[in-house]
Amino acid sequence: MGRNREELAALLAGAGEKPFRAKQVWHWIYHHGETDFSRMTTLAKDARGKLDGLFRVARPDVVREQVSKDGSKKWLFRFEDGAETETVFLPEEDRGALCVSTQVGCALRCPFCRTGSQLLARDLTAAEIVGQVMAARDATGEWPRAKKDRLMTNIVVMGMGEPLFNYDETAKALLIIMDGEGTAISKRRITLSTSGVAPMIGRVGAELGVNLAISLHAPNDELRNKLVPINKKYPLAQLIKALRDYPGAHNARRITLEYIMLRGVNDGPGHARQLVRLVKGLPVKFNLLPFNEWPGAPFKCSTGQTMRRFAKFLNDAGYSAPIRAPRGRDIMAACGQLRSDSQRLRFSRQKARIAAGIEDDPHFHGLGKNQ
Repeated sequence: MGRNREELAALLAGAGEKPFRAKQVWHWIYHHGETDFSRMTTLAKDARGKLDGLFRVARPDVVREQVSKDGSKKWLFRFEDGAETETVFLPEEDRGALCVSTQVGCALRCPFCRTGSQLLARDLTAAEIVGQVMAARDATGEWPRAKKDRLMTNIVVMGMGEPLFNYDETAKALLIIMDGEGTAISKRRITLSTSGVAPMIGRVGAELGVNLAISLHAPNDELRNKLVPINKKYPLAQLIKALRDYPGAHNARRITLEYIMLRGVNDGPGHARQLVRLVKGLPVKFNLLPFNEWPGAPFKCSTGQTMRRFAKFLNDAGYSAPIRAPRGRDIMAACGQLRSDSQRLRFSRQKARIAAGIEDDPHFHGLGKNQ
């Protein structure tokens, strides 16, 4: 798992199998969710036995599953080296979104986000990102892929980590997930959220074509430097230019700007006015996110009245700005609450600071080659 079609074909060719075998195995793994070669009944019996002896279709281990009173589910997944991430499923009546992680921990250190308090352990591989989708579908009975009443219809890359600091593996995973003969989740049903790694945003549009969301959270550089420290490396002028140039963005397919509502910090009338000036002419919509508290959090959520006033100002300026109802708060599954117990395995504190843009090193973590 985690190999694309070409890699799977090469792997099976190395085992002496003919090219058509890769298509069969792909269909069983990603359409049916099968992990046991012996049950892949369109394969010849001798091929099933041989492949079973050579390969394994892995899933992350489910360490813990929690179910919220609102129906949301959160899993703590453990990978082969012991690293762990959290993944959340948010069901609705006729659809649902799976929120996947791309890193173990996070280097960005945004003070309102619990994941950042863990720091970065390591990137996830494409297999581990895809594995979250497969394991979640196992747990919710979503196989085969063509099942008419399936609820896991959308993917949001909004879990632990900054996906554009792990772009190659994230992109590979999403292309596997989008494959029409596999899980077949359309790019229009996938949203990737970034804190604002401006030089990489164009690649997302050109190579993946998925929906884009930006963790904005502040209307000016002075405040955003504090709330989203990567802004020091990629300030708002650079970020806004990248959004203006984003391939495929138009009024029918708008970029989402996520804005967390922090009491007395970024929720005043002046902030709303600055936001409108900042995004003038951009095809955007807002998601206003009530701050979800966690133990030791340094902020409080804006009051209901303040959020409604803020939303009305944006609405009156011509922008959609719904106040999103929090999901999964009682199991710490809401936006900004994810955190695993993994300790840092590889990255030093200095490298975490570099990745967050607090120290400048364009060669670290692949940013140099991707710029």
